[in-house]
Amino acid sequence: MNITVLKFDSLESTNSEAIEQSKRGAEEGLCIVADEQTAGRGRYGRTWISKKGDGLYFSVILRPQLPAGFLPLITLMASVAVSDTLAELYDLKPDIKWPNDVLINERKISGILAESTETAKGLAVILGIGINLTPLISAEALVQTATSIEEESGHAVDRDRLIDSLVKCLSYFYSVLQKAEGPKKILDHWATRSSYFEGKDVCVTLEDESFVGTTQGLEPNGGLRVIAESGELRIIQAGDVERLRTNGDNTVQI
Repeated sequence: MNITVLKFDSLESTNSEAIEQSKRGAEEGLCIVADEQTAGRGRYGRTWISKKGDGLYFSVILRPQLPAGFLPLITLMASVAVSDTLAELYDLKPDIKWPNDVLINERKISGILAESTETAKGLAVILGIGINLTPLISAEALVQTATSIEEESGHAVDRDRLIDSLVKCLSYFYSVLQKAEGPKKILDHWATRSSYFEGKDVCVTLEDESFVGTTQGLEPNGGLRVIAESGELRIIQAGDVERLRTNGDNTVQI
């Protein structure tokens, strides 16, 4: 994949810009990077706080040659790339929470959003990645659940070095994904980097229900297997998954 990086001071959303570029015929590998997003978004339209200089806001156009059923693996592939980038550059120990969050010590340091769009050149997948660079000091509600590279490593971030390393990691794992045994290999990579792969007690929140259970691996397309308290095996293709915590008297807190 040939990579071209376009940098902006400010955008509403790097994903939105990448979608527009893809519809105008941009080739695979065009990366949109902004110092600030004024309307950044995460899954289900949630706001991604994107203040100037606080994070890396990054979107890349992909035109994958994959069966439609395997497209969700792009998010898992990206989380592996982010995890390895943080580990190699900053000696951090990331964990991946299904399907799209990278954590350090159970606090979110990165989120991933993949969106597909039809273009004159066929299907494009816009892969958006947000990484917190500096400590969150203005979003009190997030301080306990989010962290940053500076906070965890104790060092200032060289943004260009981070972008270069992330692009290289993404390119490598994207090439792995598109090979004959690629989907299985990406699942294997994800499994070795995520404590959520198997044996994690979780609360699953779907559109119309919530339940608790224990994770038991992934489906070939990246869906999460969860054994519910009833003993039923549930396959989760979309939803929120959170680790269960217990307090001193053994009652469950979410």
